[in-house]
Amino acid sequence: MAGWLSALKKTRSIIGQVFSSKTNLEEMEVEEIEEILLRSDVPARLTMEIADELEYPTRKATRRERLTDILMKELGETLDFQWLEENKPYVVMLLGINGSGKTTTAAKLAKKAMGEGRRPMLCGSDTFRAAGSSQLKLWSERIGCDFVGGEMGHDAAGVAYNAVESAIEKKCDVVLVDTAGRMHTKTPLMDELPKMCRSMSKRRAGAPDDVWMVLDASLGQNAVIQAKQFNEVVPLTGIIVTKLDGSSKAGFLFSVRTELKVPILFTGLGEGEDDLVPFDPQEFVNALFDDGSEDS
Repeated sequence: MAGWLSALKKTRSIIGQVFSSKTNLEEMEVEEIEEILLRSDVPARLTMEIADELEYPTRKATRRERLTDILMKELGETLDFQWLEENKPYVVMLLGINGSGKTTTAAKLAKKAMGEGRRPMLCGSDTFRAAGSSQLKLWSERIGCDFVGGEMGHDAAGVAYNAVESAIEKKCDVVLVDTAGRMHTKTPLMDELPKMCRSMSKRRAGAPDDVWMVLDASLGQNAVIQAKQFNEVVPLTGIIVTKLDGSSKAGFLFSVRTELKVPILFTGLGEGEDDLVPFDPQEFVNALFDDGSEDS
C-alpha cells in the first residue's frame, strides 16, 4: 500500500525547497518562498497570507511552526466518513471529467464498503460510450459485488433508478453510481445530472445521499475550476482526489475547502486496490515536510 511520503514525491520536488527539513526556512527570502509555493499550485490568496505572516509575524514562533499552523487551518479538521445505517441503500453519485479516475474510484469504494461488512452495488450509468459501463462491470466481478449497468443510448437516469430499485430488492447497503465522464462546459451533459438525482429520489426518498466529485490531482487548480462548475449544477458534498502520486501540483488541495466549501474525503495515493485512503490533513502536511525517509 502506498504512503503519503511516496505519493507526494513529485510535489516535494518543487515545494520541498520550502518544506524540506534540510531547508533553513528562517534565512530564505519571502519572495523566493512565494514563487515556490505558486509553482506547486498553492492558491495565490493563501500564498500571500503565508508571505505576510512570514515577513510580519503576529506571534513568536519559528517560520516552520507558523507555516504549519496556516496550512492546517486551511485544510480543516479530519472527517471520518461513515455510511449512515438509517439510509439503506446509502446512495453516492460520483461525478468528474473524462479520465479523472471515477470508475476505479467507485470500485475501490465498493471494496472498502465490503471490508467494513457492507453489501455494495456498483451502477454503471455511462450510456454515452459504447461499452461505457463495461469496465465497472469487470471491477464488480473482480471484487465480487452486485452490478447494474446500461447500454449505449439508454437513459442514464433510468439506469440509476434501476440500480436503486435492484439494491432495495437485494438488500444492498450501498449504491455507488458511476456517471459518464463529462466536461463542465457541455451543457446538455451537465443538465442530465439533476435529472439523475430526481430519478433516484423517486425510488428512495432523499437519494442520492452524497454527490462526490473525483478530481485529478495532475490538473492542479484547473480541477478546482471544473469542480465549481459541477457544484453549480449539482451541489457537491465531498471531494475525492486521485492520482496524487503522479502530480507535482498537490498544493491545489489547499484551495478545495475554502473555494468549494466541501471537504476532501478520500485521496488516491497509488494505483493499488487499497490505495484509496481517508484524507488526513495532518499526514498531508507532515509528508510535505519531508524528513528524507520513505514510508511503505
